[in-house]
Amino acid sequence: MEKAAILDIQGLSIGYPRPGHSARVVAADISVSLHAGEFVCLLGPNGAGKSTLIRSISRIQPQLAGTVRLNGRNIVDYPARELAQCLSLVLTQRVAVGVMPAVTLVSMGRHPFTGWSGRLSRRDHEAVHNALVAVGILDLAMRPVCELSDGERQKVMIARALAQDPQVMILDEATAFLDLPHRVELMHLLRKLALSGDRAILLSTHDLDLALRNADRLWLLSPDGTMRQGAPEDLILTDAFAEAFAHGGVQFDKASGSFMSGAANMGRIALVGEGVAAIWTCRALERAGYQVVGPDGAPVCVQVYHGKGEISWKIKNGGAVWCHSIEELLGRLRPVHGLTCKGRNMNPSSPDLQPDL
Repeated sequence: MEKAAILDIQGLSIGYPRPGHSARVVAADISVSLHAGEFVCLLGPNGAGKSTLIRSISRIQPQLAGTVRLNGRNIVDYPARELAQCLSLVLTQRVAVGVMPAVTLVSMGRHPFTGWSGRLSRRDHEAVHNALVAVGILDLAMRPVCELSDGERQKVMIARALAQDPQVMILDEATAFLDLPHRVELMHLLRKLALSGDRAILLSTHDLDLALRNADRLWLLSPDGTMRQGAPEDLILTDAFAEAFAHGGVQFDKASGSFMSGAANMGRIALVGEGVAAIWTCRALERAGYQVVGPDGAPVCVQVYHGKGEISWKIKNGGAVWCHSIEELLGRLRPVHGLTCKGRNMNPSSPDLQPDL
């Protein structure tokens, strides 16, 4: 039996009121939910309204219509302090705190629980310590925030949100300033925090591949303002994902799970091989504009060989030409290159070595 939703959104319209004019509606009739223990990613192309949605469901921006319920209660009915005890928010903007130690910034997450003096109790100190440990930055506690890297600073902000001990954590583009390894690390951290605690985590992100690999569910906001939710794989198999990101001739390929441009069309080419080398060979051929098919799907075939700790490639089309790198392979296949086979020159643009166009 499915758990009741912690955050339940029904018939929500988001946008911007305009005095004297009708409101500018960004998206309408949004009905989605968040459940305890799940990590959800909010995806959509630029301008679809992801940040507007984040601000609307966290009560920073007024809703145009519909309801957002937190634990069954309309979010507009929560006093600010009580809402902050249930929901925490991490926005894209950098916080200018100068030489403030990281632990002090994290401690600010306990503000909704302190009295008028702002003094931390033993329980508050324990919550701050646990947040630092959970995010893996206990060794950074006394470091000034201004001396931290982007990845470290982002972890501090997540620790501050976690110190609030919220049921719902919402993050808007938390990976925006991070390099790929740190984005991967942060995604794994957020997933772990959702699974290990009785909380739901919503992340708005442009990291489509990482979201597909890590999110339990997706909220998919399309340019036309419609919202779909579901498991990443379901949204891919029903073409909802491809439709949301269809733009400028770029298409999402369900088979490879990646975006491809249809601009280059070098024809079909067969690929035979196994393992990691075959996977990256396939990616290189697709990048070069070839449609990669099975062994009997095209007259020109590339075979991947492993032997004596080395990888080599053989181009077959009547004759055979050996290559010792993917760069060489692509060069041999380009029409501008000559191709030597058994002592005679073969031009890839000739019928003897031309993919089936």
